Amino acid sequence: MKAERVQTVVVGGGQAGLAVGYHLARRGLPFVILDAHERVGDAWRKRWDSLRLFTPARVNGLPGMRFPVPAHSFPTKDEMADYLEGYAARFDLPVRTGIRIDGLSKNGARLVLTSGDLRFEADNVVVAMATFQRPWIPRFAHELDPAIVQLHSSDYRNPSQLKDGGVLVAGAGNSGAEIAFEVARGHRTWLSGRQTGQLPFRPEGALARFVIAPVVLPFLGNRVLTVDTPIGRKVRPRFLIHGAPLVRVKAKDLAAAGVERVPRSTGVLGGLPLLEDGRVLEVANVIWCTGFRPDFSWIDLPVFGAEEQPIEPLHRRGIVANEPGLYFVGLFFLYSVSSGVLPGVGRDAEYVVEAIASRTRLLRSGGHAAGLWDT
Repeated sequence: MKAERVQTVVVGGGQAGLAVGYHLARRGLPFVILDAHERVGDAWRKRWDSLRLFTPARVNGLPGMRFPVPAHSFPTKDEMADYLEGYAARFDLPVRTGIRIDGLSKNGARLVLTSGDLRFEADNVVVAMATFQRPWIPRFAHELDPAIVQLHSSDYRNPSQLKDGGVLVAGAGNSGAEIAFEVARGHRTWLSGRQTGQLPFRPEGALARFVIAPVVLPFLGNRVLTVDTPIGRKVRPRFLIHGAPLVRVKAKDLAAAGVERVPRSTGVLGGLPLLEDGRVLEVANVIWCTGFRPDFSWIDLPVFGAEEQPIEPLHRRGIVANEPGLYFVGLFFLYSVSSGVLPGVGRDAEYVVEAIASRTRLLRSGGHAAGLWDT
């Protein structure tokens, strides 16, 4: 197959990929953004209907464009999707949708990407994708009675998808808490999983809107909790493993809504969910809010550890030392705790694009471009 030659290919057209595109365009560097969805923003459109961001619009804009809704409102998932689509249009970013990359390898000095019969060759590839991509459901889920409706949170939209009868929401993080709170209006609901704690304030409160979101969180997320600080390095493994504390729906909200907190779901007995304490729940529905796993199986390069994360000693802030020209943006805690969310992704994108610009200048001058860690 004939390869299309592009200086820089950005894989992923969500907030991370668009932020990278913005900075590449500002520097006049040729690039293309390839995204598997049919429309920019579809990753947000396909989430549950009532989802809203936890931070106000004033802190959720990408570089160069504020969020076009009232500054202290909390955008819906559709407003977020439309914002991304509008962002790509405003800056005329070259996004090509409906292209799912299924392979990344190397041919000499060039990186080679494939998508079915399509082939791209590039000097630089930016993998602009979130850490959590593949829905994860426990292996025992297939043993449940076939009559039980099973949905992963990525497939849940609203309670109309459920049968009459009880609902087990497995996974007690923010998605589990919000979905359990919603479905409890019409169903007896159990929420299973470990307690993740909760923030001591509400995002809609004046303190959160005017002080915590615009001042405290950016300071902590961008300056304190980073891989460059002792406290950031200490807490990073815990952030990667444990769920985030509850933000909007608190424990008392769940109790008031009639949601019953139960231990983890550990198996199946008689076709029904079995809890860690030995109880069996008679439910008609199970919603798996059990998270996602990374899926970088399409990258055929020696840059991953056992958990499919970029190997820590071989990359710094998304720049992969042993594979010149390969970069990552959008991963959770790539550099700071804000790396995977809107308030922090722009900074990581700019850092990586500075490295690409330096490498491009070096290649044009005939220099050796490996090991550009501190550009």
